Amino acid sequence: MVINSFNFLFFFVILFLVYYFPLKNKTGAQNWCLLIASYIFYGITDLNMLPVIFTATIIFYILGILINRSNNKKASLFTALGVLVGVGMLVYFKYLNFFIDSFETLITSLGFNANITTLNILFPLGISFFTFRLISYLIEVNRGKIEPARDFIAFAAYIAFFPTLLAGPIDRPNDFLPQLKSARVFDYNMAMDGTRQILWGIFKKMVIADNMAIFLGSVWGDVGSHNATTLIVAALVYPIQLYADFSGYSDMAIGVGKILGFRVAVNFRYPFFTRNIAEYWRSWHMSLTSWVTDYVFMPINIRFRSWGNVGLILAMIISMIIIGFWHGADWTFAVFGLYHGLLFIPLVLSGSFGKSKKLKVNKFGAPFMSDLIKIISTYLLVSFGKIIFNSQSLSQTWEFMKGLLNFSNPTSFTADGVRILFLSLFFTFIMLFAEWKQRDKEYALQIESLIPQKFTRFAIYWLILILVVLFSGEEQVFIYMQF
Repeated sequence: MVINSFNFLFFFVILFLVYYFPLKNKTGAQNWCLLIASYIFYGITDLNMLPVIFTATIIFYILGILINRSNNKKASLFTALGVLVGVGMLVYFKYLNFFIDSFETLITSLGFNANITTLNILFPLGISFFTFRLISYLIEVNRGKIEPARDFIAFAAYIAFFPTLLAGPIDRPNDFLPQLKSARVFDYNMAMDGTRQILWGIFKKMVIADNMAIFLGSVWGDVGSHNATTLIVAALVYPIQLYADFSGYSDMAIGVGKILGFRVAVNFRYPFFTRNIAEYWRSWHMSLTSWVTDYVFMPINIRFRSWGNVGLILAMIISMIIIGFWHGADWTFAVFGLYHGLLFIPLVLSGSFGKSKKLKVNKFGAPFMSDLIKIISTYLLVSFGKIIFNSQSLSQTWEFMKGLLNFSNPTSFTADGVRILFLSLFFTFIMLFAEWKQRDKEYALQIESLIPQKFTRFAIYWLILILVVLFSGEEQVFIYMQF
């Protein structure tokens, strides 16, 4: 069950009516309702994996209490145990077969016979997201930043919170658990804000991302048959498709959270208007970037502080490789992370790492030429990296790279492909224009201050809804649900 389906709408309407009417002002009952709804949602999507998330929730709930009751040494041991359990879950379910295959390939390349069988392991959807929630919870309890959860139902509802369970954002316990301690009362303004954000997310996902997927699927499905022109276009538009798809999901998840009375972590801050790779990662998949920054980069950087810039670069590269590898069990993701880690080196050496100046505009409302060049350069660097990210293997990455220089093949554009591509780019222009105008807002449809006339605003909302109905592409699975 996906969040932009009629099945989800039916599911959510029932939840909404129960959650806000019979259970109004009943904190415990609302948390029970939220947990049951989350498990139903997850069970419909991946029934076999319900025992995994339930068992992990019990283990980490107990560990949180033990950490709080123990002295520093024992608390550190319990925290380390929890981190090992969390990482072990990821390794077993997500990476074990990959490591087995890689080991077999290595042994064979050395001239030895290897006949190692991979295991029949089911991949739990959303495990990368709820595992990081579990780990951050224990670390924050050990650091004394939060008290351990005593209410198991509230804790389990946080871990399994259905709008963000399958594709994020990765909510921190510091921000989310306190919201479960009091009853949620229906807030009309907050619900309307959430509804507008859902509408914007649906537009990005169904009108832009799903249409682009038709063109990009034909290219990536057979890279060798396309010439350089087609591959260059595909490389340049793929970041847009990925952004429209993933940020579209995030907008929908955040919007559903708002309707239910929750403030969910912001996951994107207009990454295509950034001027270097550091700004980009502070604006792209922000909940993951901040998680890795706090729990991986900062400890490593402190440990290597005496190494100066070398230590900072090493910490950055390790962190980016982890971010890359978090996305999936393939060397393409590790290389993708390494690539981005190396892009930080000029920023570190120039002393501009960690510094960010506000983007200024000229009298026409556009960025100054120097900033525009940096924005375009950053986008090109990101586009090149996304070739690695989207490849099924490093060999396909290499095939794509070689194809970028091959203009000898006849053009592979079809009339239908060109039509879909230009339609997608037209709506992309609308998206980017709206987000540029609203770049100081959480999302582009927060237009009350920009357009005070209520009639005009509602006309815009209805226009977007009509565009969704008329121009939605073929239904595509959310890209980040596979991670």
